[in-house]
Amino acid sequence: MHIEDNSIVTIHYTLTKPNGDIIESSRDGEPLDYTHGTDALVPGLEQALKGKKAGDRVTVSVQPEQGYGERSEQLLQQVPRDIFQFDGPIEPGMRFQADTGHGIELVTVIGADETSVTVDANHPLAGEVLNFDVDIIAVRAPAEAEA
Repeated sequence: MHIEDNSIVTIHYTLTKPNGDIIESSRDGEPLDYTHGTDALVPGLEQALKGKKAGDRVTVSVQPEQGYGERSEQLLQQVPRDIFQFDGPIEPGMRFQADTGHGIELVTVIGADETSVTVDANHPLAGEVLNFDVDIIAVRAPAEAEA
């Protein structure tokens, strides 16, 4: 069976930066199961997997616009420190859930002082070229309960 929309797909993958540094990999653990065509993966990877079958290996470089998007300076915001419901110091690199008015999103602290906190709502991999090395383990039609 070939991968098409609504196929249940099992893959092992390694995601690296252009310099070869590993960002994430499933190879030392459980493979990833996902339903194709449901935006479970970044668009560029889904497109590269469409039409493939179990046993195929796919290596693809996904540009930012087909990955997590370009970085946007509009997603940087300085907010009053007292809106954080957090006991303890707030430091760069910490991640928080924030109600942005468009739903709950994760933001990353990039700076903080006594009165304000600067947060970044860009995905941590926004603006990055993503290199995927994927082994397709299985492809099947969804069971009735999964449809």
